[in-house]
Amino acid sequence: MFDFFFGNPVSRILITAGLLLIVAGVLWPLLQWLGFGRLPGDIVIERDNMRLYIPIVTSLVVSGLLTLVLWLINR
Repeated sequence: MFDFFFGNPVSRILITAGLLLIVAGVLWPLLQWLGFGRLPGDIVIERDNMRLYIPIVTSLVVSGLLTLVLWLINR
């Protein structure tokens, strides 16, 4: 039964992406407490009824951490 779901590479990718999103959602309060999302260099524009948030530095930090982790895994 599980071979039907996990045998297809697209199914594996979607399941992995879903699990990563769940983990990110659970860890989000911890990441906010550590300062992710409000790093210097992140752009926040607030108007009367609008808020625009562009996480430039946060994206760079997350990208660097993921690159490091994947590089260590593939060594």
